[in-house]
Amino acid sequence: MIRFLFRFVGLWVLAGAFVALVLDGVRSIASSEIVTTPLGVTWLAVSPDLLARFQAFVEGSVSVTAWEYLVVPVLGAPLFAVLGVAGALLLLIGRRPAA
Repeated sequence: MIRFLFRFVGLWVLAGAFVALVLDGVRSIASSEIVTTPLGVTWLAVSPDLLARFQAFVEGSVSVTAWEYLVVPVLGAPLFAVLGVAGALLLLIGRRPAA
């Protein structure tokens, strides 16, 4: 049952990555240059409070250095890449074991 849940969520996350890739592609074609939407920009647009709370949590629980050197680069990565990697990992976790 849990494998099904991982696969189900993984497929939805991969679908989100595909949608983000298509949107970035359309924007790139319209502007005649490569345009990507960073994860941080999308997260800030969707829920700025949650991003601020996550930053406070990481800086308070782990360290400011972890925020600067681990989280900030991920927030600067293209949304489709982050969702694609997360979806692929969820699919790998939910795969059936080899017989």
